[in-house]
Amino acid sequence: MEKGLTLPQDCRDFLHSLKMRSKYALFLVFVVIVFVFIEKENKIISRVSDKLKQIPQALADANSTDPALVLAENASLLSLSELDSAFSQLQSRLRNLSLQLGVEPAMEAAGEEEEEEGKEEPPRPAVAGPRRHVLLMATTRTGSSFVGEFFNQQGNIFYLFEPLWHIERTVSFEPGGANAAGSALVYRDVLKQLFLCDLYVLEHFITPLPEDHLTEFMFRRGSSRSLCEDPVCTPFVKKVFEKYHCKNRRCGPLNVTLAAEACRRKEHMALKAVRIRQLEFLRPLAEDPRLDLRVIQLVRDPRAVLASRMVAFAGKYKTWKKWLDDEGQDGLREEEVQRLRGNCESIRLSAELGLRQPAWLRGRYMLVRYEDVARGPLQKAREMYRFAGIPLTPQVEDWIQKNTQAAHDGSGIYSTQKNSSEQFEKWRFSMPFKLAQVVQAACGPAMRLFGYKLARDAAALTNRSVSLLEERGTFWVT
Repeated sequence: MEKGLTLPQDCRDFLHSLKMRSKYALFLVFVVIVFVFIEKENKIISRVSDKLKQIPQALADANSTDPALVLAENASLLSLSELDSAFSQLQSRLRNLSLQLGVEPAMEAAGEEEEEEGKEEPPRPAVAGPRRHVLLMATTRTGSSFVGEFFNQQGNIFYLFEPLWHIERTVSFEPGGANAAGSALVYRDVLKQLFLCDLYVLEHFITPLPEDHLTEFMFRRGSSRSLCEDPVCTPFVKKVFEKYHCKNRRCGPLNVTLAAEACRRKEHMALKAVRIRQLEFLRPLAEDPRLDLRVIQLVRDPRAVLASRMVAFAGKYKTWKKWLDDEGQDGLREEEVQRLRGNCESIRLSAELGLRQPAWLRGRYMLVRYEDVARGPLQKAREMYRFAGIPLTPQVEDWIQKNTQAAHDGSGIYSTQKNSSEQFEKWRFSMPFKLAQVVQAACGPAMRLFGYKLARDAAALTNRSVSLLEERGTFWVT
């Protein structure tokens, strides 16, 4: 009888041990499933965990036996407490792996849903539109500094003023031929990196070279609000001379790393460049899936451009001035005329390409005459922003209103304060007619394309009632 009573107890112990072994076998199976189907199995893991914790108590109730004692007798099995701890660590590692893979753990999402149930959902921010990359493509003395401010004044745009200036000063290219193409390729590649907020690319061209990504020689830093805002504007450093300092506040040397981070935080990127002449070289940028390029080509009457250059860059135009002052009949040197003609032709060819609407430029090119901007700055700003796909803010509209109603033009060759309604034709009343004739002969094809009328004589040039501007619609490709 005593032996018969002992046998059932041993059987119960054996069965209990078998159940415990089965439980761990099931656990290992679940672990394998979790690793294979991690995105779908997190919730299953949570349920298995709950079941494993309930099994010991159920067994204890059914058999009146402490599972810990049974496991202690079998050295091949871990204690349940150790198992639970190991399982928790495994869940934690799986959760971290899920986050690295960009997958929200199901059990965490479910917990958050239960926690947030019954609470009022906070308003969600508006979804930002695609990031635009706007290039204001112009030549010197076309009003590009003024038009560039339309983008510089908008807070969600990271704007750079003539960053390619550094490349021109560092890399030497002879005009014309293969050298001209080489310079265009260098400008294009640097431009692409800047649009991607890789501002470090400029460090190779800044003289002297920046140290620890700090420089006091970023060209016209003060013309870019983004480079003079916090946190890019670091505390001012005494006895450190910054050649191109910020206008309205004192900042330390430009930290290129902080500037690049600020560029990435802004919703859009814009810059102006007067050193990009061939539109066709921008095709790789237009086709780059990382960019959403918008090219705004700004043109101006070449007679006005030459008149402005002869004042702003007097040293480069001594030959022209000498020719104008010469009472004799000596003509202007042919190389000077050829240079003028070449500039006008490159502008014309780029514009014709843009207006032809090739597939890679469709919806990405807009032609703007400075004269139209001067006569209706707010209207043209709205058109440019609509073309770029960026909402225009009241901040920009206020700046335009304040800076286009000035009693006099601002001082300085890069002034952005204009009496727009009067300024754009001022050149007509001071330009000698023989100078206008040279420009008209060299740039006639470009002038006809852009709607600039030729002056037949000196009277037509200076007569305010005679318009030298054909009325044109908006030049932009949709």
